[in-house]
Amino acid sequence: MSAEAHERTGAGYRREALLHAQAKTWEAVNAIGRRVRPGMRESEAKALAGAVLAELGYQRRWHPDIVRVGPNTRLMWKERSPVDVVLGEDDLFFVDLGAVWDGHEGDAGTTFVVGEDETMRACAEACRELWDRVAAAWRELRPTGRELYAFAKREATAMGWVFNHEVKGHRVGDFPHAIYKAPDLGAIGHEPGDALWILEIQIRHPERPIGAFHEDLLAR
Repeated sequence: MSAEAHERTGAGYRREALLHAQAKTWEAVNAIGRRVRPGMRESEAKALAGAVLAELGYQRRWHPDIVRVGPNTRLMWKERSPVDVVLGEDDLFFVDLGAVWDGHEGDAGTTFVVGEDETMRACAEACRELWDRVAAAWRELRPTGRELYAFAKREATAMGWVFNHEVKGHRVGDFPHAIYKAPDLGAIGHEPGDALWILEIQIRHPERPIGAFHEDLLAR
């Protein structure tokens, strides 16, 4: 399929509305990050995510709320958490939300750290740094989606982290983008267009049972 086919939108699509949806989703992610506390179970943090979205007036979800705690941060979005982990005093968790605002899809997620574990902080910071590096490569080098994720894997390895190449990004747009059946960002053989694709980055520690996740909209 062509870039045009992969990047179709509906008649109601507006770039500024998509950017607004992304900003509102980030507002929710960060609000949840501030309110999750040690002693909360992963399921309780997920329930909090739903409450925060409701407080902010979202229209609907376009994918389920995802919160991963401790060792579950190594899991992909489609995997079920095997244990309802309790957040420890020195621990980490990530939040991933897909919500619709004014008919447009936001999708945002990042990793939060509680306590003073330096390795956990380094993991979360490395994930955000890697996202920034890959997004900069998109802006400056104009690679295909496949090239972009090959670059991400090389960078993650050079930084000393294990890259999850099964998490490859995806389309967003006016709801529902799914009707256009676009492939994953990491599978496309053309340059990803502006304000249409979510770059997802997930890494894990090479030895400890922890990981980190960060995603955001590719926009110039």
